[in-house]
Amino acid sequence: MNTGKLHAAADPAAQPDLVARCQRGDKEALGELYRQYRGEVARNLHRMLGPGRGDLEDVLQEVFIEVFRSIARFRGDAKVTTWLYRVCVNVALQRLRKRKRRAEVSSEAVGERVPDMQSAETPERALDNMRRLDAVYRILDELSPKKRVVFILHEIEGREPKEIAGIVGAPVLTVRTRLHYARKEFYARAAGDARLDGAAPAQGES
Repeated sequence: MNTGKLHAAADPAAQPDLVARCQRGDKEALGELYRQYRGEVARNLHRMLGPGRGDLEDVLQEVFIEVFRSIARFRGDAKVTTWLYRVCVNVALQRLRKRKRRAEVSSEAVGERVPDMQSAETPERALDNMRRLDAVYRILDELSPKKRVVFILHEIEGREPKEIAGIVGAPVLTVRTRLHYARKEFYARAAGDARLDGAAPAQGES
């Protein structure tokens, strides 16, 4: 299963050299970094921002603009993939806050999206899954951006609170508190949504 973590390049030993070249402003290196991680960053943004959004490409460009602008300050304290993911999450968080202020919703209803005919799923199952996904993100749209981010990182991507704390730049206790209330709010709303079959948190969790 793809957990959403950015994967290192095929040749990890080449990464420090690539970063060093980017820090010197080497345009070819910057282009290589973009090509190497564009797909992963786009998938991570899709998970953070949700389906049916028309601004994904704009946010993707914002991530790499910030990466190119700040890579000179990268000191190698973390893996470049971890640092890049942190930039990705921070830019997504800014966009979520902007949406929240404007009370934006998905620009595309489930009925307007066409199930993937190349999928192994039947069209009926694919449509049902799309409806469930739509229901999940409509509930996530009701959460505060900070709660939404930790919920996605933990519940969807399977990351532990300590790792999440490093990504969002908050103490572990703060992450646990946000996660507790995010899960409480999410599952309370999900329990009343027929599309989610009364979804409930895993046993033993609250």
